[in-house]
Amino acid sequence: MERPQTHSKLIGYLVWIFGFTGAHRFYFGRPVSGTIWMLTLGLCGVGWLVDLFLIPWMERTAARRYTAGRIDYTVAWLLQTFLGVFGAHRFYMGKVWTGILWLATGGLFLIGYLYDYCTLNGQIDEINSADRSFAKGSALENA
Repeated sequence: MERPQTHSKLIGYLVWIFGFTGAHRFYFGRPVSGTIWMLTLGLCGVGWLVDLFLIPWMERTAARRYTAGRIDYTVAWLLQTFLGVFGAHRFYMGKVWTGILWLATGGLFLIGYLYDYCTLNGQIDEINSADRSFAKGSALENA
């Protein structure tokens, strides 16, 4: 059985346009190589060009690695990218207190913003996995 998609190939390609910043690699859950791309401008453009062909593979890998659920990865990433300094992605994930903290501090003075670029997929996966476990536990109790 095929797992539901967690990340959008279309969004991956749109973000790839700015791939020399590593954005598409962060989106697909590859923070180490995303950081390398950011620091080397996509390995001087060569890695960025190669990634044009690797995006379908990165999307399939992300679908196997992360749990689909009520928190949509693409929505959270778009909120972080464009409104992250205001904590919009944290409010979306139900992390109200840290959302307020982000709103008051500009994403914890941008350090938290960088942290979330490296960990956002894991945070969403944790929430979606917990929701799935809770739903399975409720179904067993009702049986």
